[in-house]
Amino acid sequence: MRVLLSDNQYFLSLLFSPLPSLPCYLYPSTNFLSLFHRSAFSFFSLSLSLSISLIVSLCPSLSLSLSLSISLIVSLCPSLIVSLCPSLSLCPPLSFSLSVHLSLSVHLSPFISLSLSISLSCSLCPSLFCLCRAFKINELKTEVTNRLAMLEKRVERESHSTVSVCASDKVTYCLIYCLLLALNSSNFLDDKKKLTPQRDVPSYPKVRQWSANYSYFIVSSVCFVIVSEPMLSCLEHMYNDLDLVKGFNMNPITLKSWLLCIHDNYQVNPFHNFRHCFCVTQMMYSMICLCSLQEIFTQVDILILMTAAVCHDLQHPGYNNTYQINARTELAVRYNDISPLENHHCAVAFQIFSQPDCNIFSTFDAEAFKQIRQGIITLILATDMARHGEILDSFKHKVDRFDFSDEEHVTCLKMVLIKCCDISNEVRPMEVAEPWVDCLLEEYFMQSDREKAESLPVAPFMDREKVTKPTAQIGFIKFVLIPMFETVMKLFPQIDEVMIQPLRESRDRYEELKQIDDAMNEVQTSRCFDWLH
Repeated sequence: MRVLLSDNQYFLSLLFSPLPSLPCYLYPSTNFLSLFHRSAFSFFSLSLSLSISLIVSLCPSLSLSLSLSISLIVSLCPSLIVSLCPSLSLCPPLSFSLSVHLSLSVHLSPFISLSLSISLSCSLCPSLFCLCRAFKINELKTEVTNRLAMLEKRVERESHSTVSVCASDKVTYCLIYCLLLALNSSNFLDDKKKLTPQRDVPSYPKVRQWSANYSYFIVSSVCFVIVSEPMLSCLEHMYNDLDLVKGFNMNPITLKSWLLCIHDNYQVNPFHNFRHCFCVTQMMYSMICLCSLQEIFTQVDILILMTAAVCHDLQHPGYNNTYQINARTELAVRYNDISPLENHHCAVAFQIFSQPDCNIFSTFDAEAFKQIRQGIITLILATDMARHGEILDSFKHKVDRFDFSDEEHVTCLKMVLIKCCDISNEVRPMEVAEPWVDCLLEEYFMQSDREKAESLPVAPFMDREKVTKPTAQIGFIKFVLIPMFETVMKLFPQIDEVMIQPLRESRDRYEELKQIDDAMNEVQTSRCFDWLH
């Protein structure tokens, strides 16, 4: 199934809208694995205690007290684990405590007394004593290893097909691995018997992987992974459908690890987040299919287009180049005020590719990799809106006499294509496009508020006191989006109905909204004027 601009509105809204149920930037980013590791044995408990005390007065100034206490403690956490993972076969989660207290008190005066106490306690905790035996450490380790090996074999057997794993299995594996980690760091095992992960954890910042297998479902926050998993699967499908995986002999496991690493290196911003990355890549995939670009470009060009779209906003901080330069941030200083964000996106992308587990280009020779690297860098740098006029003017001069055999012409077209995809939200249906405008304005307002606080210049289109949604979108659609898409239409007329017509409809709708806003403002102004007089 090829996902273009799907007619299934529910599916479309779920994948492309920034607000499927909650804004994606509100989902927690806490690492569930480390959280569970810290609290795996902080069991919740219910306690029932019975105490009996006997006090004997030996004389008016001397008394003897004997106290016997029996406690029954029921641990709740093991029961929860058993319900989620019955194969653990835990022993009864109970513990008993018996305490005897002997106290001798001497009353020296009505206001002064001297007390001597001796306590003896004994605890019996079957859950604790047989924890290692109950968890069956070696059996669990073997079981997890075997299940992961089975999944790897399924991938190899089914070649480039996507293997789906149900949510209950994912939670079970997550719990098992977390328990193994907790036991590994405890005193239940001798140092010689400490467990170690199958492979080393990659050292790249923010990557949370245990192994390069299907363990990607136990990383990051559970909520965020569940929300992002359909997008990761769709991205993988796009690479397979365009024959990039099979054609370039990519390892499917490496592709999954790379996509996960990409996901973890998009920050939680209102707009520039992983969902934006997915939308841009999906639009690129749509244009490749709609315009039959595989019949025009080489497969290496298609790979460059798709990969540049995936990587184009890696580690975007939520503040644009203007802020970086005016605030003299570390990025602006590092890149000499020349497209600091876009240069950073490129650097992060190739730091990820430098990891063996994430290097989807490992099958290319040095010369081919150099060509791919240069192509990806060129396209990501083209997404700097400060270069919009320069790039579009260059393309306009070439489009009337465009030569697909001319490398310079093809490179210019690829730059325009990624620019179209990067700012293409208004091409989508209104129920998908409009929430993205709200997210973008929120990010703009965050920046303008910070610029005001730091006494930096503020762009009018980012100032919450000056801009409205209709005024912001009308100018952008009329003077940026439509002219660029119409220029591309000269080469690919098929985008007119699918992409340009929705842009015109969006422009008309925002103009109507602006007229309504203007009319309401006139009424309010006139009422204020009448009230003053």
